[in-house]
Amino acid sequence: MVEFSHLTKAYRKRLAVDDFTLSVDVPIFGFLGQNGAGKTTIMKMVVGLLEPTSGTITIDGALSSHPIFKKKLGYMPETPYFYEHMTGMEFMRFCDQLFGNDGADTAHYGELLKRVGIYGASDYQIRTYSKGMRQRLGFAQALVNDPEYLFLDEPLDGLDPIGRREMKEVMRELKKEGRKVFLNTHILADVEEICDEVGIIHEGKLLYAGPVKKFCDGKPLEERFVEVVEAHEREEAPAQKVREVHKPHHHARA
Repeated sequence: MVEFSHLTKAYRKRLAVDDFTLSVDVPIFGFLGQNGAGKTTIMKMVVGLLEPTSGTITIDGALSSHPIFKKKLGYMPETPYFYEHMTGMEFMRFCDQLFGNDGADTAHYGELLKRVGIYGASDYQIRTYSKGMRQRLGFAQALVNDPEYLFLDEPLDGLDPIGRREMKEVMRELKKEGRKVFLNTHILADVEEICDEVGIIHEGKLLYAGPVKKFCDGKPLEERFVEVVEAHEREEAPAQKVREVHKPHHHARA
């Protein structure tokens, strides 16, 4: 189980994540929100790339910052960075060595590259890879340490329809293996298709968390998402006007 308790992340005067509290204990959970909603910031705090301003994140009852989780978590960033001169196989070996392994398990790397559909390009330099192949390689490296929890930031971005279908099937396989998958995406159809539960995030706030079907309530996910976000903005508008009225005014000196 992953638990977020009063999680906050502030950048100067802007709150990227605002008092975020949530418990997740389902195989595939989707974070859903507009660009800039705070999804990536939350994910980066879980895997230790960002420090929370306040609040805690626990995994199976222990703080996510505990060293034990470094080998239990897999992470695919929204824009994976690659060393262009490396081959796909060399990159997998390099990523494995970051976890303290000797990088000798070539068979393991090959199986992962087969799993994401790019084994045939394993000896090609990454600079020759297409956008879709890079996405697949980014997915494969997230699996290199055999993680229990996977955090995937826009893993289907840039994939063609066949590639998206194949990567969604990989996520279903990971679910069958007992792993927990956290998915950041703005592709609503994918959320509706593969996620057990979803969290709706808007301007750093959690607006809904629970089963996808319950949230949809017989309507398309896109329609319900827009309804919830627009309703929240209508509720917030009067409070924002009050804050603007009560802002201190600074008079210029003569």
